Amino acid sequence: MRFLSRSLLGLFLFFLTLALLFLAGFQLWQAVAVRNGDAGPMRPPVEQAYAARLLKVTPETLTPRMAAFGQVLSRRELQLRAGASGRLVHLDPALQEGGTVTAGQLLARIDPSAAQAALESRQAERDDAQGTLADTRRRVTIAAEDLAAAERQAELREAAVTRQDQLAERGLGTSLDRETALLAASTAQQAVISGRAALADAESAVTAAENALRRAEIALTEARRDLADTEIRAGFDGRVTDVTVVEGGLVTLNEQLATIIDPDALEARIPLSLDQFGRLGDPSGRLGDHAVTIMLDGSAGRMTAAARLDRVAASVAEGSAGRVVFARITDGGAALRPGDFVRVQIAEPPIGPAALVPAAALGADGTVLVAGADDRLSAVAVEVLRRQGDDVVISVPDTLVGARIVAERAPQLGTGILVRDASGTAPDGGGVDRRVQRGGSGRG
Repeated sequence: MRFLSRSLLGLFLFFLTLALLFLAGFQLWQAVAVRNGDAGPMRPPVEQAYAARLLKVTPETLTPRMAAFGQVLSRRELQLRAGASGRLVHLDPALQEGGTVTAGQLLARIDPSAAQAALESRQAERDDAQGTLADTRRRVTIAAEDLAAAERQAELREAAVTRQDQLAERGLGTSLDRETALLAASTAQQAVISGRAALADAESAVTAAENALRRAEIALTEARRDLADTEIRAGFDGRVTDVTVVEGGLVTLNEQLATIIDPDALEARIPLSLDQFGRLGDPSGRLGDHAVTIMLDGSAGRMTAAARLDRVAASVAEGSAGRVVFARITDGGAALRPGDFVRVQIAEPPIGPAALVPAAALGADGTVLVAGADDRLSAVAVEVLRRQGDDVVISVPDTLVGARIVAERAPQLGTGILVRDASGTAPDGGGVDRRVQRGGSGRG
């Protein structure tokens, strides 16, 4: 039984070997027949065409968008500081983090009792100064009347002296009468001088009283200002932040209480490289007017605001390079807050003729693969004008106008490779699969 099993196994291996030898001989004969052209008509081999997504290049004028990052700042802030020292006796409910205030709204009041007392004292001093000035002006009037009376009396005495002289010329008067008249005229003249001195003193007193009144009014104005400084009011409509006080607390002079931010006056601070800044400036080096899109990404979605480039920083921070520009937010900034770190896109000056293609279409050697009329690829060098995320902006020479390029480079694609459009649209004059005869007589 064991001998029979081994005999059958050997017979099976013998016939299997004969079959393999026959198959090998048949394949060898067929290959020789094909080489010599004696095998009759055969199906020509099919060249493999690789699938690739093709894009048609259409030149146009594009507006590249520069990507950068920035930080939102407030263009208008007001620090609320205490104008006097004392205890806070009133605090408006709006004076809290995130509170909304209006221009002129009373936000806090410091105990005004001391300032009110000082104001009343200054008012009393001003009233005293006004009374003193009125008295000195009345004395000036009286001194002027006294002087006028003394001058009239002096004139009369001088007239009496003149009459005595006339009588003496006629021999009617005596020397005693003449001396008496001269003495009286001298006394009257001395009274005039005294009246003039009194008038001058009265006028000087008026000047001093006027200066005292002026000083009293200045002191009264300062007292009113000190009383007004006990009230802290909002300078404009805005939101409150950085609140550091509570009602009943003690504050010192010039202590910061809070900060008011104008939500309608926001801007973005954007650092740029010198190359990026050079694209935004005009030939004279000034910053051009460009539209800016500000984006704040979050888990709930994206918030977008519109802005315009406003100005460039006047200096460069130590240890940094490039330039810092500021974009004034014009629309959609209600959801933004100072301190937000945002992404920005700045519209550059239009360029053309150019085309926007995927970055994957560009090779490491700066070429793109162009599919010709026969669907075979050829490499064409292009100039990269801008890079925008996953896309690049390339210049479009005349040789690329209307051409089809490979959108995504793959390792199997290269010059001379046959491709078919993965979108399913076959170009005119070309098929998806190409049958290629091996030589003119069927030889490979």
